Amino acid sequence: MEKINLNIENKNRRLDVFLSSYFNVGRKMISSAIDKGLIFVNGVQKKSSYKLKGDEIIEYDSKIFEKEELVIKPQNIKLDIKYEDDYLIVLNKPKNMLTHPTVYEVENTLVNALLYHCGDNLSNRDEPFRRGIVHRLDKNTAGLMLVAKTDEAAFLLQKQIREKTAIRKYLAIALGDFKQNYGVINKPLKHYMTETVKMRVSNEEGSKEAITSYKVLEKFQGAALVELELKTGRTHQIRAHLASINHPVFGDTLYGAKGFTIEKYRGIKTIEQVLQSYYLGFTHPKNNEIMTFELDQKDWDSDLVKVLKIMRE
Repeated sequence: MEKINLNIENKNRRLDVFLSSYFNVGRKMISSAIDKGLIFVNGVQKKSSYKLKGDEIIEYDSKIFEKEELVIKPQNIKLDIKYEDDYLIVLNKPKNMLTHPTVYEVENTLVNALLYHCGDNLSNRDEPFRRGIVHRLDKNTAGLMLVAKTDEAAFLLQKQIREKTAIRKYLAIALGDFKQNYGVINKPLKHYMTETVKMRVSNEEGSKEAITSYKVLEKFQGAALVELELKTGRTHQIRAHLASINHPVFGDTLYGAKGFTIEKYRGIKTIEQVLQSYYLGFTHPKNNEIMTFELDQKDWDSDLVKVLKIMRE
């Protein structure tokens, strides 16, 4: 067992928060290690929420940093496919579905469903747990996605995204009163130190270029329906960018929506952020045909439909 001798500066910090910062890893990983009995405080297993006293000794098993080999199984999960040929698939991913497995969730993801649907006819140029994935959507972001069946298709489609020739548009309910109906948010993003998923605006070394354009489509009291186009594709880009201009996505508790106290909307329940990928435009990787897809309103995410209906009343 390895040891960390604490000092008084760490008094009252949560155990999981301290270790996440100390090792520069996600809190989920630390919490999982605590639950597995790989971390002790003065020889006693504590909960993740344990408040440090500042004079303890933390012992940990180095196994917490060993990556588990992911076994990804095909699963018969229904897919809402909008287009399919021998090279690619365009589909409508539902909310509450991970794009690909993680060390914490290896089932019921889009990749599990794609492996069942496509078998071996799925790109494998990236990591096995990302098979077929050209670009990802957050678990609670619904909408159109591109999937590659061949390695060549994956390379060419990802190149279009990287070179900004592919078009990706989203719809979001954003909180706050917009003073401008159009705008471009050009702010580099970087991961938080202690939360490896959440992003923050930063000009520090290691930050990555992030550009999002927006257009207000419809205004409500203290909110708006906004169309957003990604010029780059960073993790949580739209959510972090809108929050940075004080317009967090409705329902997005990670990026500040919980702090908005608009009485009219307090009773509306959603599964986190009301954000929808609704338009894709790209060049077919084999025949160079220009292809565009736009979701009909009947295929919009139910949270988006519900919130819009209430706001329009």
